[in-house]
Amino acid sequence: MNKIIIGSDHAGFELKEKIKEYLNELDYKVEDLGTNSAEAVDYPVYGKKVAEKVAKTNSTGILVCGSGIGICMSANKIKGIRAALCYDEYTAKTARQHNNANIICLGARTPSAKNYKKIIKTFLTTEFSKEQRHHKRVKQMDAL
Repeated sequence: MNKIIIGSDHAGFELKEKIKEYLNELDYKVEDLGTNSAEAVDYPVYGKKVAEKVAKTNSTGILVCGSGIGICMSANKIKGIRAALCYDEYTAKTARQHNNANIICLGARTPSAKNYKKIIKTFLTTEFSKEQRHHKRVKQMDAL
């Protein structure tokens, strides 16, 4: 997981920029698909862009909007994407461990935003479980 595809809408722009700095500190390569300012944009556009790139390249993504909800819902419309809205270390860990999430979504206007470093680090360092029950369930999700 060396390359991270990242994107946000206007509400998530400032947090996205902080996340990019943090990922650079952790020696990740970051590909930013926008937006590039706090000027109002539509979150589905950026959820789709990041999700399509993650699905095509089998990489990992990070998406940010005001609540994290809309951009997450948008990303999950793309085949092969398992985007998870994570608001603490537990949800980040289980999203990876149980659901093999390939995109983490964060809400910039939520109380959890202040803990973004811990949440992201947990997501990026947690492996998908080797337990067959989780593999079976992810296959079922992917078949929907």
